[in-house]
Amino acid sequence: MEKAIVSKLTERFSPTELAVQDVSGGCGAFFAIKIASETFRDMPTVKQHRLVTEVLKKEIGGIHGLQIKTLPPAS
Repeated sequence: MEKAIVSKLTERFSPTELAVQDVSGGCGAFFAIKIASETFRDMPTVKQHRLVTEVLKKEIGGIHGLQIKTLPPAS
């Protein structure tokens, strides 16, 4: 599941930083995502998170929880 998430986010956002971690003890039920992308510059956090969840719609259906931290790239 982690590989699919990384692949989709990389393809859509070309991130400068991306970390996807299974924080459910290895069972794949809860993921923490930290992503920095130029796409997020000057965009409200709610809209940034909405973009990420739209890309991961299929994966989200099979997991229990998702923690998202989005950032513009470091200057």
